[in-house]
Amino acid sequence: MPASPTIVGMRYRSLAPLAVLALVLASGPSAAAAAPPLARDAAVSAPAPGWEWPVAGPRVVERPFAAPPTPYGAGHRGVDLRAESAVAVVRAATGGSIHFAGRVVDRGVVTIRSGSLLVTVEPVAATVAMGEAVRAGDPIGVLEPGHCAAPCVHLGVREAGAYVSPLRWLGGLGRAVLLPLEG
Repeated sequence: MPASPTIVGMRYRSLAPLAVLALVLASGPSAAAAAPPLARDAAVSAPAPGWEWPVAGPRVVERPFAAPPTPYGAGHRGVDLRAESAVAVVRAATGGSIHFAGRVVDRGVVTIRSGSLLVTVEPVAATVAMGEAVRAGDPIGVLEPGHCAAPCVHLGVREAGAYVSPLRWLGGLGRAVLLPLEG
């Protein structure tokens, strides 16, 4: 005789706290820090048209995107991309207009508005000014030290106000696959 809907619902509700705990542990800052860098050159799709990597060199993601569980919760709202040197030229990841170029607290930030997207790179000493038009690949500044142990740039994308993974446009974002529950 099949299980009643009440029993099945109770079984799933009893597993829900475990699933939430697993997600929190897997997406926390310590999990992201412990994850090995993701090599970006092997079997990676090309960037979307109108998009380029903001720094030259091997395509390595030092720290991946980790969506926060709530709008103000902990997470990593972008990707950290390895730069080939501490004095790397930072380039526009996409075309648009400079929405902001300046300092936020203790670091240089450049934000490009591209349609409904806001694309931010940091830490960078800006060589562009607010309102200036840029194309993907145009120099926008020079990398500043201090974000990662090795030279890297943080790239963040907000789409209609929500943070999303920049790898959607840079290529290499894995396809989501839903797996059946066991048992």
